[in-house]
Amino acid sequence: MIDIKTLRENPDLMKENILLRNLDPEKYNVDYILELDSKRRELQKELDNLRSLRNKISQEIGKKQDQEREKLIKEAKELKEKIEKIEEEFKNIEKELYQRLWQLPNFLSPKAPRGKDENDNVEIKRWGEIKKFNFTPKDHLDLGMMNDLLDFERGSKVTGSNFYYLKNEAVILEFALMQMVIDTLVPEGFKIFITPDLAKMEIIDGIGFQPRGPEAQIYRVENFDLGLIATAEITLGGYHKDEILDELDLPLKYLGFSHCFRTEAGAYGRYNRGLYRVHQFSKAEIFIICRPEDSEDMHEYILGLEEKIFQKLEIPYRVLDICSGDLGAPAARKFDIEAWMPGRGDFGEVTSCSNCTDYQARRLNIRFRRVTGEVSYVHMLNGTAIAISRALIAILENYQQEDGSILIPKALQPYTLGIREIKPKA
Repeated sequence: MIDIKTLRENPDLMKENILLRNLDPEKYNVDYILELDSKRRELQKELDNLRSLRNKISQEIGKKQDQEREKLIKEAKELKEKIEKIEEEFKNIEKELYQRLWQLPNFLSPKAPRGKDENDNVEIKRWGEIKKFNFTPKDHLDLGMMNDLLDFERGSKVTGSNFYYLKNEAVILEFALMQMVIDTLVPEGFKIFITPDLAKMEIIDGIGFQPRGPEAQIYRVENFDLGLIATAEITLGGYHKDEILDELDLPLKYLGFSHCFRTEAGAYGRYNRGLYRVHQFSKAEIFIICRPEDSEDMHEYILGLEEKIFQKLEIPYRVLDICSGDLGAPAARKFDIEAWMPGRGDFGEVTSCSNCTDYQARRLNIRFRRVTGEVSYVHMLNGTAIAISRALIAILENYQQEDGSILIPKALQPYTLGIREIKPKA
């Protein structure tokens, strides 16, 4: 949530921020929010004065007799009714003010590229050499069927479209990828978690998913104030809700494993075929809580860890700096890694990492106490260590052979029970 004091001091910056994010300025009316804030402060001042006057009258009542006493009692009663009326008005204005502040997006980082949509994202790096096949490469869905690794047909029969079964060596690859991530990040000081797959709606909303309306990505649980999580960012972010942390314990570096559930409404087309957009997948999520002055460095650090994982897998990729119009509300700046996917003949997103500054911390009330005694909001960052569905696409397609067999990346072979090659099934 945006600090109202910051908004008062920088209204034009927020107005520009809304336009740069390609949002409707009428929906996020900054002037109206400031009017509500002004009215709330006026009412607060009036309430303070009336309460002070009521206290003085109450003290005088005991000292007076007869008519004077009755007169003061009448005045106290009238004041009480007036205060209650203003309190109700104050409560309504404050509620609307916080609802509108809650909807505002985070302030953009000055370093985030300015642009309208994904076409304006800036490529900042490439790694690896794209393999040239001497045959027409298949996509992961065809390879998965040939090698009996995926079953979308039965997944659809049991659960619905865009659900699937992982089978045989694909299951081994999932656990191998997770173990490789553990071996990569635990030496970096990360604490590992398996998080709940459900969270209260206040936590989901606090992280900034704002699961309302046509853009909702969250499955809600009927008759319960719960939703299935779209990422462990939600459950790791809520872990320290309403807590004050110690500066000496920062940064906190967490690695959370979870299933992820997304409605993916309207996600169709050739590029979304197979595993690219599914309703459920497994993911390992990096989450860091740090001091404000450290968050830019932590952002680069997370990106470096994501790159390290895909370099171990020897999969070519590029890094994008996401432009203002393509950023979600919580992120001040975001990097995506897109891996080369031969089946589509193009790059596809496999990880993202976001610096959400103090946006989520304010919504979840997570602060820290400096050694000086000052209490401030932490900064919170998140990034994908590995998203199994997208990683499998990149592995199956980049390591395919002409006969449809698939080689196991060397980095995963210590975890694949001696299997070094997946061969087509009869």
